[in-house]
Amino acid sequence: MSMLIGILFNSGCTIKDDRLFQHDGKKDDNSSVIEDAQYEQEVKYEYKIAPNDRLSIIAYVQSTTGSQQMSSILANTDTTRQGLSSIDASAGLLVTQKGTVRLPLIGSVKVVGLTEDQASKVLITKYKKFIRNPYVTVEITNQRIIVIGEVKNPGIVPVVNGTMNLIEVIARTGYLTDVASRTNIQIVRGNLRHPTIRTVDLTDGKSLLTTSLLLQPNDIVYVQARAMTGFNKAFNETVPFFNTVSAILAPFVQRTIILNQAPR
Repeated sequence: MSMLIGILFNSGCTIKDDRLFQHDGKKDDNSSVIEDAQYEQEVKYEYKIAPNDRLSIIAYVQSTTGSQQMSSILANTDTTRQGLSSIDASAGLLVTQKGTVRLPLIGSVKVVGLTEDQASKVLITKYKKFIRNPYVTVEITNQRIIVIGEVKNPGIVPVVNGTMNLIEVIARTGYLTDVASRTNIQIVRGNLRHPTIRTVDLTDGKSLLTTSLLLQPNDIVYVQARAMTGFNKAFNETVPFFNTVSAILAPFVQRTIILNQAPR
């Protein structure tokens, strides 16, 4: 019985802590509260091009006069989203620190601060000076979510739909480890000098109604270990030391016991 209690104590959790989306009000709400107005903004969020982004830009033109077929005259294609497991840092045109990209015919064009659709319209206008009825597509190829901590495959998750939610990102990293805290997942957003940090408790179904699981490109998801994990690790690291000391002292302890038990 004592061994069973010790195992449960060192595990640092209960079965309930592993279940997601519960509604039993078992603990205080740890999740960050997101107001409805802010949530609506996040639902409508569109990422805007920033310096050091990479862009896939394809320009099309009508093949012949009167033809409805379009042929590509510029094809800087995206090779990152064919496979969803990695991002190729060399794919696409690099947006400079000045916020520009350099393209054939039209030269340097400022695209920083624009959405993909807005950038496409700007480039179409530029190409109209040289080409009849051009059509241009723009796609940001290096959007990603960074996942660290207690997930099975931490690393970079490509953003394939403009935005992603926390559940999808966790699923793409192979789910949480056995020691991961389901009650205190941190989402770090914005300038790392002055970030905003959001806390999500996945075990409390009611709290999920007042928070937001939507993620944005460049967010950092940190899955902390359970509170008892550090204690367990320290305990496991200390046990070999005490075992060694015990082995060294054992002969002396036995000798003392024998001497004390000997008839006087």
